[in-house]
Amino acid sequence: MSDRKPLILVTNDDGITAQGIRNLVELMTQLGEVVVVAPNSPQSGMGHAITINAPLRLYEVDLFPGIPAYECSGTPADCVKLAKHFILKDRNPDLVVSGINHGSNTSISVLYSGTMSAAIEAAIEGIPAIGFSLCDYAHDPDFSHTHDHILKIAGHALENGIPKGVTLNVNFPAKSDHPLREIRICRQADARWQEEFDQRKDPYGRSYFWMSGKFVNDDTGQDTDEYALSQNCTSVVPCQLDLTDYNSIGVLQSWNINERNGAIPETPAHSHPNT
Repeated sequence: MSDRKPLILVTNDDGITAQGIRNLVELMTQLGEVVVVAPNSPQSGMGHAITINAPLRLYEVDLFPGIPAYECSGTPADCVKLAKHFILKDRNPDLVVSGINHGSNTSISVLYSGTMSAAIEAAIEGIPAIGFSLCDYAHDPDFSHTHDHILKIAGHALENGIPKGVTLNVNFPAKSDHPLREIRICRQADARWQEEFDQRKDPYGRSYFWMSGKFVNDDTGQDTDEYALSQNCTSVVPCQLDLTDYNSIGVLQSWNINERNGAIPETPAHSHPNT
């Protein structure tokens, strides 16, 4: 039996000084050797953006006693790339964990989330990865009720592995007067953001827009991440890298695209109402 501790890379999208990543770092030290690489400023909503038109800055920081930590000027995905190919070099992490995000990343939010994009970037590199998020938007959220479930999920991932091409999207409800219930393996709820744009004027009279809106969930299923959170449970959604909808391949093949001449179909002429 090897005495080597698992190597765990910790990152996030709220920035390296965020409360959530401090919680996650402390937990991961119970499971293995920890290295931290995270953005030097908040990167929420960055999705899977990478920096290609500006230099990346990377500085070692003393924020977590006894733990190597680096702040990066780039995105969460940049952080994982730099950690894998520069900081750790020939050492391959046994697990990448991202978070704990300050805010939910259920349902369609997985596509916008910097937290999940860091985990997905790790999965692209063939590394087991998990994104952790707390559905709490308070200024000073309490992460303590998530600790046991984080250790349990990360421990199982280290012991059993995660299927290739899959990353885990884990969400927790906000802390309440009742203890957090069980961990539920779920599907992503069929929900969406319904955006609104508030048009305003700057001091020079020029228009600008502030995006707002609301989350709309019409999914009534009881096997979704949103439903699990409503039941004070932790949701775990396995997300795959392959976005191909295999059921639609046959539908598109029935178009017989190669047999068409590419001409735009004619629109039927309409008579003027006065003729």
